[in-house]
Amino acid sequence: MRLPLPATDLVQLKARVRALAENRPGVYRMVDATGRVLYVGKAKRLRTRLLSYFRAAYPDDKAGRILYAAHDIRWDYVPSDFAAYLSELRAIRRDRPPFNYKANRTRRSVLIKVSGGPAPRVSSGPSVARDDRRAYGPFRSMGRTADAVRTLNDLLGLRDCAPAMPMVFAGQGDLFTVRRQAGCARHELGLCAGPCAGLVAEWDYRRRAETAMAFLEGRTIQPIDRVVRAMQEASGRGEFEIAARWREKFEQLEWLLAATSRARSAIELLTFVYRDPGEFGDDRVYLLRQGRVLHSFPYPATPIEHEAFRGVVREEVERAAPEPGPLPLDAIDEVLLMMSWFRQHPESLRRTTPLEQWLR
Repeated sequence: MRLPLPATDLVQLKARVRALAENRPGVYRMVDATGRVLYVGKAKRLRTRLLSYFRAAYPDDKAGRILYAAHDIRWDYVPSDFAAYLSELRAIRRDRPPFNYKANRTRRSVLIKVSGGPAPRVSSGPSVARDDRRAYGPFRSMGRTADAVRTLNDLLGLRDCAPAMPMVFAGQGDLFTVRRQAGCARHELGLCAGPCAGLVAEWDYRRRAETAMAFLEGRTIQPIDRVVRAMQEASGRGEFEIAARWREKFEQLEWLLAATSRARSAIELLTFVYRDPGEFGDDRVYLLRQGRVLHSFPYPATPIEHEAFRGVVREEVERAAPEPGPLPLDAIDEVLLMMSWFRQHPESLRRTTPLEQWLR
């Protein structure tokens, strides 16, 4: 089979990489002839990583496909592996390279999302969709999270149909002449309020969605109260099989309540100053607040530099902390990266300092 030619002279490109790239942490970008970034990657040993692309088979290997599409390789050195992870993430978020997004990178964690629109949906998944307005987590178990979300939706009568399903609320009767039927059997089973068929008022549906968000933020346990009452009533009537099913729902919601609380606490704990050692002595200091990297500087080496950075910390301490609740939609990937980094590198926690202690 005749293969397409690469976008550039790979022999010369390889020679340039071999001559100029160093084996130190870095972030690299594959770009096309117009300068558009096609792919962003990071490496602890940059030269070794870049040369591996030239050994990849085309078109079977993803690395080979990226190299064939690229016109040039550009790179920047960073002090450490931590800096490489952070720089790669921010470059991907800024440039939105097609090969990074087409790679379908999967997360090992799962989120609970609340969509926008007149009839919000509560769902779970590994990534945030364009119409999602809130996200909670992360959670480790995809199955347990999905079961708990299904129970929460059933108890509150929230829809789980496709996002594009048309919504018609009660009181909008002038929009249709015949009585509409719900699009699925959940309404007949008492598990959905029926916003697709004008069977619930918009204010009522929004109240249900607000209750779900309050539960996920730890501000109410109303859904659990309902389950407990139903379980006790079924047990009092001697309907022990039904009571057992309510007990299962109770355990799912109890797990979800505890899991959301743990997630909020884990993110809240990611508030400190982190000293990250550089590969060549070029240490950096990062100021994190609830998992977001707000400031980064070379580690202060003189009294004047210490005082300057202390001023940055003082300004952050004096600023009101965000209320614990949903994840910041514009920085979810960064928060998850920080959680993953300090979980996989627990020794890094020894180089963290609480903000107030740094001021002292």
